[in-house]
Amino acid sequence: MLFALLCPLALLGACDKVPLLAPTGTAITILPAATTVSLNSQLTIVATVIEHGTSSGGTGNTTTTSTGGTPVQNGTLISFTTSIGHIEPAEARTHNGQVNVTLFTEGQSGTATITAYSGGASTTNNDIKVGTAAVKTLTVITTPQTIAANGGTASVTASALDESGNKMSGVPVNFTTDKGSISPSTANTDGSGNATVTLTTTSTAKVTASAGTISGTATVVVNGRSLASFTTSAAGATVAVPIIFTVAPVSGANISNVHVDFGDGSEGQDLGAITQSSTPSRAYCSPGQYTATATATDATGDRQSLSTNVIIGALPAILNAAPSSPTVGTPVTFSVTGLGSAQVSKYTWSWDDGTASFSTTAPQTPHTFNRRGQATIRVDVYGIGCGGPVATSTVVLNVS
Repeated sequence: MLFALLCPLALLGACDKVPLLAPTGTAITILPAATTVSLNSQLTIVATVIEHGTSSGGTGNTTTTSTGGTPVQNGTLISFTTSIGHIEPAEARTHNGQVNVTLFTEGQSGTATITAYSGGASTTNNDIKVGTAAVKTLTVITTPQTIAANGGTASVTASALDESGNKMSGVPVNFTTDKGSISPSTANTDGSGNATVTLTTTSTAKVTASAGTISGTATVVVNGRSLASFTTSAAGATVAVPIIFTVAPVSGANISNVHVDFGDGSEGQDLGAITQSSTPSRAYCSPGQYTATATATDATGDRQSLSTNVIIGALPAILNAAPSSPTVGTPVTFSVTGLGSAQVSKYTWSWDDGTASFSTTAPQTPHTFNRRGQATIRVDVYGIGCGGPVATSTVVLNVS
């Protein structure tokens, strides 16, 4: 009698542990909240389970015709698998013929194959594209679009959009260029769907951004050089001797002005909108090494500079007297030699016999001594445009 009572109770407990599965003839439909999803994110998946329903479409987003069908019994167990990421929960029980689960995409791109099954019923969805597979267009822009003739950097931004025009975040984008370098070469799109890197180049460069099979390009233009060369007639010269510089523009360059800085603290010289070689000159006032720079400005405001060095030596001025052994009352001619092609504005003569100093524009002057003894004569040579003397020379005579 006791056995007869316990046996049905044991069978009833075993039945409670058997999962309730969909009966034959059940149609399952997988309905994702979207057909694109970013990496390392999540997507809600809804599955409807209709008894005596019909489904069509095979793979892809399966559609269900529920005419005459009814939701399966509450608590029917539906299991899920996915080829990308994972689904939580992997098993769910229906309520009013429906279950909600979540796809977690993790870090793998591709098309997710999601299968839902229960008993003899199953369906597969292949419409959810993940990560780079979800990118439909990749738009590339650069800031700025043009850089100076000497080169520089530009910011490159790639914007990833899905087939609906939604911005895709967390998508790895690879960048390449045919000129210069890009850093970093790979960047993930941010919350606004943008991945940004830096291009460094000295030449016009084409940048290509790619995400999966989708790519986009942009070009950064390096302005054409305005100056072909900037040279000097002599690497070495002397004070007050004009140095000729040659500024040669590139053929067809649209130059608005060329400014030449001679490197000596002067204001320099503006050559204007030159279209052919120009030859500015400069006579330096002090010995030393100078760096002259020609800066061309084009119609866009871009500037390009070229430089050259010159070494300036002292002016070898020599004061001569004729005759070199003068007598009292006899005129002596003093003259300055060694000046070459120096540009001189005046010669200032100084005497130690009581004669006041004076200046001449010629490199010679006469003088008569009125007493015997030793005499020291000095001449200071002044260059054009120079505030002080560019050379000084003395001579000592014995007047008899």
